[in-house]
Amino acid sequence: MNPHLLSQALLGLVALIHLYILWLEMFAWTTRGPKTFRSLRPELFVPTKVLAANQGLYNGFLAAGLVWSLLITDPGWHFNVACFFLGCVAVAGIYGALTAGPRILLVQTVPALLALAALQMALAPGAGPGLPYKL
Repeated sequence: MNPHLLSQALLGLVALIHLYILWLEMFAWTTRGPKTFRSLRPELFVPTKVLAANQGLYNGFLAAGLVWSLLITDPGWHFNVACFFLGCVAVAGIYGALTAGPRILLVQTVPALLALAALQMALAPGAGPGLPYKL
């Protein structure tokens, strides 16, 4: 597979994951949340609805940054913006894994790191022939 297409697909996947998290935490916390987060007691979902919505908004900002990076046509800016937001996702996933539960590492950090690796192969300065853009 073309490294550029792979990096864009993985970037899109990470953005979709965070759009799903936004929806779950902002709009479905009390309905879908208990089915998703079974380690939390069901009676905690109503009193934590506002906190979850705030957290969902931050995930939305991450998704917006990733989508923005997909729309940037300048390869240098695309690379830098995508790396920044993927790095934010990876760090948030590591922190979440350490403080909330290890599953977050698989849901957030692993896809972000895979996307970062693909982006490095596709667009890193000096990455070699086959780049989709002239750097």
